[in-house]
Amino acid sequence: MQWRGRWSRIKLFMNRGAGSTLSKGLKTTILILSAMVVVGLIALPGLRQAILRLQNPPKTEEQSRREVMEEPISTPTDVQVQAQMYWLSATSPNTLEATAIQLPLSADPVERSRQLLSALILRAPSPEKRTLPAQASLLAFYLQPDGTAIADFSDEISSEMPSGILSEELAEQSIVQTLGANVTGIKQLKILVHGQEAEALAGHLDLYGFFPVAGSAPVAPSASTPTTVTAPSKKQANPSTK
Repeated sequence: MQWRGRWSRIKLFMNRGAGSTLSKGLKTTILILSAMVVVGLIALPGLRQAILRLQNPPKTEEQSRREVMEEPISTPTDVQVQAQMYWLSATSPNTLEATAIQLPLSADPVERSRQLLSALILRAPSPEKRTLPAQASLLAFYLQPDGTAIADFSDEISSEMPSGILSEELAEQSIVQTLGANVTGIKQLKILVHGQEAEALAGHLDLYGFFPVAGSAPVAPSASTPTTVTAPSKKQANPSTK
């Protein structure tokens, strides 16, 4: 009977030891899991930003530049004016139509021209009336004392332009007519593509020369009574400048 009592005490001791070991293991596991949760919470913002960067790749130089160009150009001398813009006609897509819109325009002819050409791209009433590619942007504009203007457009003015002599002529005429109707002092226009002289706009219209710019119209017509300008059958830059 004595050995049975000893065996009972041994089993009781072993059970207590096992319970103690189990408790220590459970506590260790809980501590490890808690530490992992804390580390995860700390790292979560950085992980989220990394995922967002992967989903939204960095903006290209062209995208960043375009966002800047799309911001409204404003100067201290801006005044709300009924500007006369030349887009494609809604009823005759092979002609241009003068449409009056309200624009804040600068008294400075260079800034005024920049505002007009940016609006010509960004504020087309509809895709069907657009004359210049939506992806294009005006990089720079210069006006020399002799009345020679230089408009420098991004590469998209050529790469995204529908190829064809008529579409290229209409694009050139929309630029020339818009400047002529709203800016004084411009006699001729030179078009550059990304700072370089291009052989043609999109394979057809000669860009080596200068395009004559007619004088500004005295009064911009209302939007309800559009004026139509038909592109010439064969429009070439001034051959004497080649």
